[in-house]
Amino acid sequence: MKLTWLGHSCVLLEGSRTVLIDPFVPDGKISCTPDIVAVTHAHADHLGCALDLGVKTVAMNELAHYLEKKGLEAEPMNIGGTITVDGVEFTMTTAVHSSWIEDAGIGVYGGAAAGFLITMDGVTVYHAGDTALFGDMKLIGRIYNPDIALLPIGGRYTMSPREAMIAADFVGAPVVIPIHYNTSPKIAQDAGEFKRVIERTTDLKVVVLNPGETFESA
Repeated sequence: MKLTWLGHSCVLLEGSRTVLIDPFVPDGKISCTPDIVAVTHAHADHLGCALDLGVKTVAMNELAHYLEKKGLEAEPMNIGGTITVDGVEFTMTTAVHSSWIEDAGIGVYGGAAAGFLITMDGVTVYHAGDTALFGDMKLIGRIYNPDIALLPIGGRYTMSPREAMIAADFVGAPVVIPIHYNTSPKIAQDAGEFKRVIERTTDLKVVVLNPGETFESA
């Protein structure tokens, strides 16, 4: 599987299918045409251009029904559920965060925020979504044994590097990739220091990508 970080929380997975997670990038330009989109929650910086992409979208039940009313083909699910879409397995996990649909005046409830475990071609990627640190990340690691963990480190709206280091240990994925940082000054972080501390104190590998850079799993 090839994984490309497009910026913020937007990640492209390429294998037997092409899966785009949280289709928002700061400059607003996403050039790929994925087979499937997955959206962790309804905030605009994660829902992004899902409607414009116009492809099958996996999302929380309430958000999926909203997207369906906008004319998009959606696959609704909920936390703890697992579905298979075009040969790709999606398991929805807890995320400790808020979620609202922001194009409706002051906003309307978009269902709970979530994370995803996405399995394709024998590789499992855990995208934590926007979340605080929570103890059941240990169960995510124990049950699903992800190969790659995508963890937010920006602070303010999600975990900071300090909590994300503990999350990485809880999940136990051998490869950790930081996301949701340096999009704006409010979530500026030093991913290099995050990498140095984790690799000095654990056996985990941290891959720091610049937007547009790719990591390929073995």
